[in-house]
Amino acid sequence: MLPLVLIAGLILFLGVHSLRIVAEPWRTRVLAQRGGEKRWKLGYTLLSLAGFALIVWGYGLARQQPMLLWEPPSFMRHVAALLMLPSFVLLAAAYVPGNRLKTRLHHPMVISVKVWAFAHLLSNGTLADVLLFGGFLLWAVFSLRAARRRDRSQRIRYHGDSATATLLTLVVGLAAWAGFAFWAHAWLIGVRPLG
Repeated sequence: MLPLVLIAGLILFLGVHSLRIVAEPWRTRVLAQRGGEKRWKLGYTLLSLAGFALIVWGYGLARQQPMLLWEPPSFMRHVAALLMLPSFVLLAAAYVPGNRLKTRLHHPMVISVKVWAFAHLLSNGTLADVLLFGGFLLWAVFSLRAARRRDRSQRIRYHGDSATATLLTLVVGLAAWAGFAFWAHAWLIGVRPLG
């Protein structure tokens, strides 16, 4: 059975997050005309939360009757777990101010999503997995391209060269990866990535 709830959630969540990719001029006009940034952010947040809830619900439903497309080799779980280490470091780089990774990469969170999605595509072979992780991977590819194009057109420069901030980014990313790999993934998702 096609996981329609998951598909609806992905369309809503990724659709909202794709406005800057496909409709930047429209987004700018709406922000200027209809109540400003606070109203925009409220609507954006509500739609994103609704999409995320549908993704979680739909993925849970799809896991109850999985439609297997292929059986990945068991070692791919360990490859995916290893790839998640840089994904967590990149995620931390998006939030720790002044770190060298953000200065160099500009959009570490989107790159983190690319690594996360790719890692999970390697280790999962159901239709729901392909829809979920493949959808996020495609979104991240186009989102990164659009963000870099915006940076060039607006001549945005990223500054930060603090060794302390960079070390903190690495420590936070490693700690988050360890917490998720050894505990939170099993608790939240029901799968032990290293077990």
